[in-house]
Amino acid sequence: MKPTGTDPRILALAAEVAKSPEQNVPVILLKLKEIINNTPLGSSELKKIKQDIYCYDLIQYCLLVLSQDCSRIQGGWTTISQLTQILSHCCVGLEPGEDAEEFYNELLPSAAENFLVLGRRLQTCFINAAKAEEKDELLHFFQIVTDSLFWLLGGHVQLIQNVLQSDHLLHLLQADSVQIGSTVMTMLQNILQINSGDLLRIEGKTLHSILNEVVFKLLSTSPVIRSTAAKLLLLMIESHQEILILLRLSACYKGLRSLLSKQETKTEFSQELKQLIGLLSPQVYEEVEEQKLHKAACLIQAYWKGFQTRKRLKKLPSAVIALQRSFRSKPTKILLKINRQKEEEDLRLQLQLQRQRAMRLSRELRLSMLEIVHPGQVEKHNREIEEKSALIIQKYWRGYRERKNFHQQRPSLMENKAAVTLQRAALKFLAKCRKKKKLFAPWQGLQELTDARRVELKHQVDDYLKRHPGSQMSDVASRELHAHAQERLQHYFMGRALEERAQQHREALMAQINTNIEQLMKAPSLKEAEGKDLELFLSRSRPVAAKAKEAHLTTLKHMQAPWWKKLGEEPGDEINVPKDELNVELGTLFIGGTKPP
Repeated sequence: MKPTGTDPRILALAAEVAKSPEQNVPVILLKLKEIINNTPLGSSELKKIKQDIYCYDLIQYCLLVLSQDCSRIQGGWTTISQLTQILSHCCVGLEPGEDAEEFYNELLPSAAENFLVLGRRLQTCFINAAKAEEKDELLHFFQIVTDSLFWLLGGHVQLIQNVLQSDHLLHLLQADSVQIGSTVMTMLQNILQINSGDLLRIEGKTLHSILNEVVFKLLSTSPVIRSTAAKLLLLMIESHQEILILLRLSACYKGLRSLLSKQETKTEFSQELKQLIGLLSPQVYEEVEEQKLHKAACLIQAYWKGFQTRKRLKKLPSAVIALQRSFRSKPTKILLKINRQKEEEDLRLQLQLQRQRAMRLSRELRLSMLEIVHPGQVEKHNREIEEKSALIIQKYWRGYRERKNFHQQRPSLMENKAAVTLQRAALKFLAKCRKKKKLFAPWQGLQELTDARRVELKHQVDDYLKRHPGSQMSDVASRELHAHAQERLQHYFMGRALEERAQQHREALMAQINTNIEQLMKAPSLKEAEGKDLELFLSRSRPVAAKAKEAHLTTLKHMQAPWWKKLGEEPGDEINVPKDELNVELGTLFIGGTKPP
């Protein structure tokens, strides 16, 4: 969506870019520099112009131009260096609006990568250049590109990690040229001053490669390269103590301290070297380790103290409320305590008075009884009173003793009760088992009759005949009745056999229909069916065998289960059998009644 109130200069420039041929686009885009320079820095007008440039895809045009070969661009490296400045100034401080995700995730990383690629091209041209003037000019363009990259990273710090992980930066560090190497290390030093935390977020292999190049530059013959490398290495060590530990412990840098000590007297930057050698010494390493441990301990203590303080602060309102409640309830408690003491004192006085009154009454009764009782009966009366008192004392003592014995015997009583409960459950279970055995036991036939039993049954039949005499019937009528009864009985037995056979046939047909329905419901689709699935529908013996084995496994599982698992079961309860136990080896069965294909 194009913004409203667009600057007419941007509109004219966009129209000119759209109409012009491809070779004239880079020169036209240089007009953006004049527009940006004529606008005050930090003003809302400049932000609006940057938004217009982005909305009309002029920044994307700049990226496309920078990705082309410089020999095809009018103006060469001069045009390209100016376009890098324009691109970095346009991207910094730009608010993309709705296209923020595309701007931050695609355009900015692409711009940083193009700057590094341009740096590598300039490095190659600088190495291949023969004239000193050409080298100075290329070095100037290289510094412009690095300054543009640094400006872009200063405005978008999240790109620093991408730049540090790029292979192009590592190739730039590996340059043998003094000017190129010092410029790249200076740029890297400035980048780490912006945000040094991204240095440890990159991959370990890339970090080792950068560190190896810096250490290699430190041993260079050029004073400029060594000075820049020493400053960069000191900055990396000051930012991250892990790099110092790596330099101390890694076998790759084992002789670094001795080499630096030999070069210290021959160099002009002895201050940086002394500082670096001091950091690499064992004492400093121990101090760094102690500082690291101290810092870690302080951090743990800070987190712990913060946790404790937050915990106390959370409890503070409830503590204050409890304190106020206790303070407000203290006078009430004191009054209650005083009142309770007064009540106890009054009760004690009342009990004392009651005891005194009772003692007085008992003495008066005793005196009155002595006056009434005959002098000869006094001893008998005293003996009766003593016996009554002894009986009362014995009653209370026996009650106390029995209660004490009951409390001592209570655990054993509970154990006896539990044992009775278990015995009742076991007897009930055994009765169920005997009942089931009787149900499932095969019929053994009738017991043989003894002579005494035959005589007894004969007497019972004779008594029944005497009590129920039959009607008189002639022999012919009885024979006709017998023949008719035999005929009816024969007809009944023949009809019952046919009816039972028809009922069995119906039940078999219903079972077959149900089995076929279950097979069809569980069968796979025609697309997924295989040759083994078709065999299930070619024989009627397989479902019958599976059903028979299921019933057999059910009975076996029920009979082999321990008694304590059958406590709550009834004879008609169903038992679940796992499906993996029902795998019938149908290949070993006789396949009878195979249906034709």
